[in-house]
Amino acid sequence: MTHPAIQLPALIAHRGYSAAAPENTLAAVRAAYEAGATWVELDVQLLGDGTPVIWHDGDVARCSNGRGGLASMSWAKAQTLDAGAWFDDRFAGEKMPSLSEMLALLNELEMGANMEIKVNKGRDPIALVERALPEMLDTLPPERLIISSFNAAALGHCRQFASKERLALGVLFGSVPKSWHEQCEAIEAFSVHPHWPRLKRAQADAMQRDGYQILCYTANDPSAFHSRWEWGIGSVITDEPAAFKRFLDSH
Repeated sequence: MTHPAIQLPALIAHRGYSAAAPENTLAAVRAAYEAGATWVELDVQLLGDGTPVIWHDGDVARCSNGRGGLASMSWAKAQTLDAGAWFDDRFAGEKMPSLSEMLALLNELEMGANMEIKVNKGRDPIALVERALPEMLDTLPPERLIISSFNAAALGHCRQFASKERLALGVLFGSVPKSWHEQCEAIEAFSVHPHWPRLKRAQADAMQRDGYQILCYTANDPSAFHSRWEWGIGSVITDEPAAFKRFLDSH
């Protein structure tokens, strides 16, 4: 398979450095950069007015001082929320970032990004891809971008925008199903993103044999994960990139 010349790092900071700063914010990405991470994993979805934003949940209750679903929220309303104080007073006033703001920061820091197309319940995967993907393709070079999703319709639509040489796609799994290979082949995937405790050695061997990169999420205990490196894992997506790096440096 010919894909973008992506140099995967061992560690990808989950939702930015989310153990050190409020997840999916500009502050979290800056913290990841300052901790030495070269790639981050982030979630992309749409507000009700069509604005693409960096956010994980279907609503704002967990990670802001507000209430309400993204599906009914405008950008103007979203910008009144404090998305930092819930984490720590030092981050009071941090805002929900737009996709545009985040892409600008990633380019400024020359960081790579695994952008998850986050299709929450009741949301339209096609509308999300059509609104968000062109901007990501236009802004980040192919070697610094992986688009991943649990949603097969979203990934299939992504592939219609760009060839495998131009766009790396990753398939997200909880437990890896028997049909994983067919799902990857259907979209000419670059990578498989399994939930690390549920990945079996035989599956990892098959993924490697078939030429797929393996990006495991979300591992936060480097000693518990350590034996898995022998399975040919390309990257670990972690909330604790600094702790992981210290452990790897000492082993």
